[in-house]
This record gives sequence, structure tokens and C-alpha cells, in this order.
Amino acid sequence: MIFIMSKLNCKKILDLSPILYVFINALLLLLLFFGNKVNGSKCWFILPGIGSFQPSEFAKLILILINAKTLDIFRKKYPKRNLKNDLTIFFTIILITLIPSILTFLEPDTGMVIIYFLISLVMLYIFGIRKSIFFTILILGILFIISFLYFYFNYEDQFINIFGTSFFYRIDRLLDWSNENGMQLTNALTAIKAAGWFGFGIGNTPIYIPEAHTDFIFSIYSSNFGFIGSLLLLILIFFFDFLLFKLAKETKNKSYKFIIIGFLAMILYQQIQNIGMNLGLLPITGITLPFISYGGSSLVSYMLGIGIIINYDNDNDNNSKK
Repeated sequence: MIFIMSKLNCKKILDLSPILYVFINALLLLLLFFGNKVNGSKCWFILPGIGSFQPSEFAKLILILINAKTLDIFRKKYPKRNLKNDLTIFFTIILITLIPSILTFLEPDTGMVIIYFLISLVMLYIFGIRKSIFFTILILGILFIISFLYFYFNYEDQFINIFGTSFFYRIDRLLDWSNENGMQLTNALTAIKAAGWFGFGIGNTPIYIPEAHTDFIFSIYSSNFGFIGSLLLLILIFFFDFLLFKLAKETKNKSYKFIIIGFLAMILYQQIQNIGMNLGLLPITGITLPFISYGGSSLVSYMLGIGIIINYDNDNDNNSKK
């Protein structure tokens, strides 16, 4: 996948992003009617002879591309921006993000929706949108969360009547991390603590952990390789992220910079969230660990993203030589 993407015309990839955006939203919509239900969520199509296919994993990458294309258009359209221009840019990107977010939320997959908005907000921040807009959104967001949680804790029956039992369970699962009552978290922490310096060895996890191959892969890794192995993995992750950040900082191509920053925001959040929830430091949101967790769709989407970054990097090198 990296090889294929690195050989394509990088400008055409961006030019095709509106078509890809429409296509992936159509798939997300079809998923609600024809998707295969697993653990109460319709997140996958089952393809005969191939296996499961999760459109939302590719939606993340396509969102990065369409955002980069849109921001580049606005950059050329508004060389000198005012507040009105910034608000237009901000709400255009939010609207682009909102469509796949609503469709993904209905699957339901709350964790993926968080990633969508994080990608867009980070890209908007790097683009240079006025900080006052972000500050206003932050205040409104905090007020909304406080009001939402007040309603959740004090009016449980009314909450279930409005949002349904499934959504109530999702919120309850998110809050498990604060009191460590969930079986997943309790078993994950026990497995990590018992591993010692070097772990129990590959494939030797003495404690059962639900969704160990996806959401709680870090606890399995720590159980197998212990503190030393976990530390080496964290160093490798940090080095990988640092190189992406360095590449984004050094590039002069604005579209390329937006793509790298969007990709970095995506994997950095997933790394922090996945490892954090495995250690009981963050809410459990069902976020996988990039390149480590099981899942063909996620791995292919990350490889496509790396291929696009290499593609642009090679293209920049060729242009600089010319």
C-alpha cells in the first residue's frame, strides 16, 4: 500500500478528495442499513473471501485530504483574512467533519467521532484560525459537557428515554476509568502490574482481557514483554511521531504540511488515548493503537497515509533538485 501510494500523482490525490469524501459518506450511510452488527455496533461490511471492512477507518484519512484541499483553497482565496473569513473557514471545515461524524455516531462509534473532530480542529489551529474562535468553542464545549453530565447523573430515567439504553451504556463505559470498576480495566491493570521487568513471554497472558487484540492490545504487550519492552515501544512511538513533526515543520508545501499534521494528530491521539485507557489514566473509548492493534482496515488506512506522506516528500525532493 505504501509503494502504490508513493507512485501516484500527489496532486491528483488531493484533487480526488471531494469524490472520495462523497464515496466514503455513502458507504457510512449504507453501513447503517447493510452493515454487519458486532457487539451492538454496525461498523463493518463483510466482504466474501476478504473479511471485514470498516469504512470509518478510511474516513479519517479522507477527512485529512478533504480538509487539506479545502484549507489550501481558502488560503489562496483569503491571503489577508479578517474575522468573517476565519469564521467561514472554521464552519466550513466543521460542516465537512459533521457529516461523517453523524453517520459514524449512529453506528455507534463515539471514539471515531472524537478523532474526526480532533483532526479538523488541529488542522484549523495550524492553519492559523483566530485563537478567540477556539477559546469560545472551548468555553461552550465545557458548558455543554457540564450540563450533559448533570442531566446524566441526576435524571437517569429521562436520559434513557431520550437517548436510549445503548447510549447510556456508552457513557457509563466512558466513566469506568474514574472508579476502575470495569472488568476490562481491572484485568488490564492486573496484567500490566504482574508482568514485572521482562513480562511473561510472547503469548503468555495469565489474565483474560476482553477485546485484548484491539482496544487493550497495550496491556497484552506489557504483559508479554514487561516494563522494559513497554519502554522500548514507547521510545519507538515517540521517535516515529517526532520524525513526522520534523517533516511537517520543515516542509514549505502548505497542503503537504496540513496532511502531515492531520495524520500526526490522528495517530498521536490514538496512541495517547489507547495507552492511557489501558493504564486507567483516560476514559475507555474503544480506540485502537496504530500499527499494533489487530484490524486490516485500520492497518491499511495507516499504510495509505504513510504512502501519501512519502509521495509528497519525494515530490518535494524532486522539485528542489530541479
